[in-house]
Amino acid sequence: MSIFVVNRFTGVLLEDLVGEIYSLCKDQHGCRYLQKKLEEKNEQYISMIFNEVFSHFVELMTDPFGNYLCQKLLEYCNDDQRTIIIETVAPELVNISLNMHGTRAVQKMIEFLSTPTQIRIVIVALNPNVVPLIKDLNGNHVIQKCLHRLSHEENQFIYNAVSKNCIEVATHRHGCCVLQRCIDRASESQKIQLVTEITFHALTLVQDPFGNYVVQYVLDLGDSRFTDALIRKFIGNVCLLSVQKFSSNVMEKCIRVAEPETRKCLIDEMLNKNRLDKLLRDSYANYVVQTSLDYADPIQRAQLVECIRPLLPAIRNTPYGKRIQGKLHREQMQALNTINSLNMNNMNMLRFPFNGLGNFGNMGMIGIGDYSHSYHYL
Repeated sequence: MSIFVVNRFTGVLLEDLVGEIYSLCKDQHGCRYLQKKLEEKNEQYISMIFNEVFSHFVELMTDPFGNYLCQKLLEYCNDDQRTIIIETVAPELVNISLNMHGTRAVQKMIEFLSTPTQIRIVIVALNPNVVPLIKDLNGNHVIQKCLHRLSHEENQFIYNAVSKNCIEVATHRHGCCVLQRCIDRASESQKIQLVTEITFHALTLVQDPFGNYVVQYVLDLGDSRFTDALIRKFIGNVCLLSVQKFSSNVMEKCIRVAEPETRKCLIDEMLNKNRLDKLLRDSYANYVVQTSLDYADPIQRAQLVECIRPLLPAIRNTPYGKRIQGKLHREQMQALNTINSLNMNNMNMLRFPFNGLGNFGNMGMIGIGDYSHSYHYL
């Protein structure tokens, strides 16, 4: 019985199915038969199928089987036919995009847009609902297809909507991902437009479960035109942000990538025994302190160590206290080993001042005074 169902169109001519094509679109095997007819690229067949289905396109684009026929027809029809289809579905294009089957058909439509008129119709249809589409499980893929397929100028409607609703988009599960793709596909002016808004709202975004990834994405661009202004938005709130789950990760990254002067400002906020005591005891902030020890300049690092050492006994039994204590101990041992190594080398030169040729060795280069200076420096 199943063999009969699968092969029931064997030897059947499309001409014999006139009047039944629309209903076949919603049948699994009928849909496959019609797709194969379209793949033959016979203009007569394409026109026969188009004439019976274009007025039903809104329904078929959201049908589990019909959407595949719609995708294939959009690919093989001519420009005029495609324009008629787009005009037909435009009033319902947003609703179709939100559907699990419809989103695929709309993406295929965008992929095969072939005239300025078609592009304009799609943009006008999507423009009022860019943000709801971005936030939708299915709709966000339609916006992403626009980013990949349309030109910078044609996509400006997306950048305007995202910029205007930066917080709403960036703090959403799907929105934060789409915003990152917007940055990837942006022209220079569009990138500036987005980053300016992200920077303006940085203090809010950095504390959000999704928004913090958008902030990090800008930092990862490695463009000092953007990163320094963004990081400076956090000056005055370093300790507050360091004790929060999401923003603490960003603070670590800020300390790693900041310009030297900006990094000094960030670390300077921690150079207080009372603040450091709270930071060292916090399960998130202690990592920020550790990163600061790694990236601070020598003067600030010495100040940090001076503030930390008196606090270590109180936290030595905590996991993070042990880490910090171990870190300082290892560095102290490395410094002592370096000093001892230098001492031994210099002492050997004092004991054996002549080389094998009977001439003076390195005594003239490293004398008593130099050895003393090196030891003092270390």
